[in-house]
Amino acid sequence: MIEIRNLVKSYGAGNAAVHALRGVDLDVNAGEILMMMGPSGSGKTTLLSIMGCILQATSGSVKIDGQEVVGLRESKLPALRLSHFGFVFQGFNLFPALTARENVEVMLHLKGVRGATARRRASDLLEQVGLGEKLNKYPADLSGGQKQRIAIARALAGDPPIVLADEPTAALDSASGQTVMEILSGLAREKDRAVVIVTHDSRVLHFADRIVHIEDGLIRNEKLEEQAA
Repeated sequence: MIEIRNLVKSYGAGNAAVHALRGVDLDVNAGEILMMMGPSGSGKTTLLSIMGCILQATSGSVKIDGQEVVGLRESKLPALRLSHFGFVFQGFNLFPALTARENVEVMLHLKGVRGATARRRASDLLEQVGLGEKLNKYPADLSGGQKQRIAIARALAGDPPIVLADEPTAALDSASGQTVMEILSGLAREKDRAVVIVTHDSRVLHFADRIVHIEDGLIRNEKLEEQAA
């Protein structure tokens, strides 16, 4: 689903340049959970953002489902993000003035689905993540784990082939983090989605098919994980 070759991301120029990524090669496959780990400032969130067409690379190649995106015009990127990606963030990024169902409906509206159809699909998605009884609750009335599950439901509303998650369990207790990872794991294994997760959370590593360690903008090692979940 994602093919990355010799990826470089630099900020600034000359002696003042900061190299966030220094020539990364990486493939991400449908049906797997790939976790990226590394110290703060190692480049993992930058890499995730370039994968998701949020940041542009300085050089190299990034192909999303076979389509080269490095150098693609900025005007082309929103449609690519909408068609290929679902995003899940540590901070949830929910609209506080909207109910759980309305937060999910936002994504459906972007996909052109409205009215009763959007309400029904949003309700079904929230049911799938265990929030069928919280449809009309506002984010302020929900726990961190519940908010993250709304964020996952919203990410899935566009039926994306790729889900990118940045520290999705960092703010959650063990039980909530386990539930969130079970949902993401089910996406990969049952729905054949590619799921990429940036994490520092050692509690969830057993869900990974592969773990990539990034340091100083380079992949230092990569390993397969035995499934314990």
